[in-house]
Amino acid sequence: MATMDKDDTNRRDFLYIATGAVGLTGAALTAWPLIDQMNPDASVKALSSVEMDLAPIEEGQSVTINWRGNPVFIRHRTAKEIEESKSVPMDQLPDPIARNENMAADAPATDENRVIDGKEKFLVMIGVCTHLGCVPIGDAGEYDGWFCPCHGSHYDTSGRIRKGPAPTNLPVPLYSYISDTRIKIG
Repeated sequence: MATMDKDDTNRRDFLYIATGAVGLTGAALTAWPLIDQMNPDASVKALSSVEMDLAPIEEGQSVTINWRGNPVFIRHRTAKEIEESKSVPMDQLPDPIARNENMAADAPATDENRVIDGKEKFLVMIGVCTHLGCVPIGDAGEYDGWFCPCHGSHYDTSGRIRKGPAPTNLPVPLYSYISDTRIKIG
């Protein structure tokens, strides 16, 4: 029976560790391109935010832009529309939550909580019905806001669900004013 001395044991341990380190490095170098290809490409990153000039939008007019593959409604509301929205009692709203990413998650669905303070004439919201993902029609429905003809959801001029199967208000995306007439969504 051959005897092993201490030098052979140390050399063998070193070879095991070195072989394992080279193997792990090779596996990491092989896996990196597979992992890196899962990152979003430049076109997706470019759509993560969008800027919009509000100056050309006339009072009473709505425009629809595309952001992250979804329609975003931007409405220049009239004074009458704002007053009507502010006068709605909270107990008449099926969804009492504002659904505004610029506010606390549990903010009540008052008209003031659906817009940015001091800029209530412009309403910005994602234009996808919260029932089944249809795109509601503007200036329609029983509340002169938006109407989803697919299943009959009615939204008011603040984008809050008032009647129909939609469970929640139209969501307001994270956005901010970068000048008096320019917003950045996202």
